[in-house]
Amino acid sequence: MFSENVKIALHAIFANKMRSILTVLGVMIGVAAVIAVVSIVQGFQHKIAGDLEGIGAGFIEVFPQTDRKKPFDVPELTIDDAAAVRRQTSSIRDFTPIYITSTQLKHGDARHSAQIYAVNRSYPDIVNHWVEHGRFFTAVDDEQKKRVAVVGLEIADRLDLGEEPLGKLIQIDNNTFTVIGVLEKKGGSFGNNQDDIVLIPFSTATVVYGPENMRRLVLAFQMEEGADLDQVKTQVRDVLRARHALKKDDRDDFQILAQEELLETFSKVLGYITAILGGVVAVALLVGGIGIMNIMLVSVTERTREIGIRKSIGARRRDVLVQFLIEAIVLSGFGGLVGVAGGFGLAMLARLIISRWVTFPAVHTPLWAIFGAFMFCAALGVIFGIYPAAKASKLDPIEALRYE
Repeated sequence: MFSENVKIALHAIFANKMRSILTVLGVMIGVAAVIAVVSIVQGFQHKIAGDLEGIGAGFIEVFPQTDRKKPFDVPELTIDDAAAVRRQTSSIRDFTPIYITSTQLKHGDARHSAQIYAVNRSYPDIVNHWVEHGRFFTAVDDEQKKRVAVVGLEIADRLDLGEEPLGKLIQIDNNTFTVIGVLEKKGGSFGNNQDDIVLIPFSTATVVYGPENMRRLVLAFQMEEGADLDQVKTQVRDVLRARHALKKDDRDDFQILAQEELLETFSKVLGYITAILGGVVAVALLVGGIGIMNIMLVSVTERTREIGIRKSIGARRRDVLVQFLIEAIVLSGFGGLVGVAGGFGLAMLARLIISRWVTFPAVHTPLWAIFGAFMFCAALGVIFGIYPAAKASKLDPIEALRYE
């Protein structure tokens, strides 16, 4: 009976193709919007989780914490703070200061704007981002404040450094640097492209940009394997509060974030975005459900004589109810199928367009989203199909046979 009812439902749908499409248009749009949003958000989460897991569970970053009342007064966070944390904590293996600034790069006739990261020679080990060609900074480069640079793959491409970029000279803020290494491909997210950066020695940046600019840094630490995260964070906090002469009631002028917390923060933000956008597109699904109810009522009216014939030859009320209920579910499921395919295509198109301006991760459509979309469409068919199906099942066979 079930398979026979499905065949009847499909026949009814394809007998009125345009009407069926218009009926489930709201469901198609709603499901497509949900799948597109989920695919984009999950793509971000998948990429961020991969990046943070690649860094390692022992990664900690410390940022200056700006006071809300004084948003332009950025607290100091220096390399001396980082060195003190390493000396006075039991589980910090290594650290790197990170000074970030934007600059204009030049090589021959090529020009490109990018971010400069001033770091020490421990940077690759701490953030797990290694040199693919050439070498990284050495102790000699730091001590002699050499003007050497390690570039990302996109930098090498944008500056036309050719197949052998090592040894090429580039201009960074009108200062000449020698390329000594090219970083492995890493990608990025939220517009932060790790292939579009230039790394220079921190000691060199102190000379080029001045020691005053080296007093508001990001500090990156790598813990010893098996270290207790909460204990390490407490120790780091105590050291920095003591160095910054903060009183007991003073709030921290810095923020400590571990890899797990970064992932949790991003997940929460993306979860809120998904929930808000999901609430918006739920309106389209509601409209689609009303459309299904409307067309099923029309279908019951059109097929009144058919219902009368079926009941007159022995069809029970339950049989008629199930027939029209299955038709509503199939109709809704058809809209869900088209919506899932359209949503994935829409997410791919959005990524293709946005990727022209910023780095955008690949879309990721999880199986639970597809399964959930179909289950929701089935529920939609049941909810909005139950009334027309019940109305059809209650028809008197004698009156139905007389219907013109």
